[in-house]
Amino acid sequence: MKILLIQIEKTTDAYLLEGVKIYTERLKNYISFNTETISMSKNIRQKPFDEQKNAEAKEIEKLLEPSDFLVCLDEHGKQFASLQFAEFLNKRMVSGCKRVVFLIGGPFGIDQSILSKSSYILSLSNMTFSHQMIRLFFCEQLYRGFSILKNEKYHHE
Repeated sequence: MKILLIQIEKTTDAYLLEGVKIYTERLKNYISFNTETISMSKNIRQKPFDEQKNAEAKEIEKLLEPSDFLVCLDEHGKQFASLQFAEFLNKRMVSGCKRVVFLIGGPFGIDQSILSKSSYILSLSNMTFSHQMIRLFFCEQLYRGFSILKNEKYHHE
């Protein structure tokens, strides 16, 4: 199984970049993990929020394959404890899923056209975090999930 993380716009804060880099390197021990960053033009960023999300959706569509298991990270999604998330990952692996795509939307969320196509909607917290911070939190939880599946000492109950 492969995992792709799609994110909108670049991560600009060095501390977040460093954290994501650390967990991305660690994930290589468990799974094929890649990221795709969609950049939007300044022209798009000056449009109303709905138009921005629609433009992002068109770019997201270009990266998706029909067989993908798409998981949108959205504040209205289902929440898991870390052990439950590990089981979620395990179910995808044993089901023969070729690629799981996790999507972190832009600053205004994910367009409804993409949410309606998702296989799952996942929330990392009831709290609201910036779309850039979620990248680090997600990568850490993904690493934690795989370390749980391998019975390693990273996760403590």
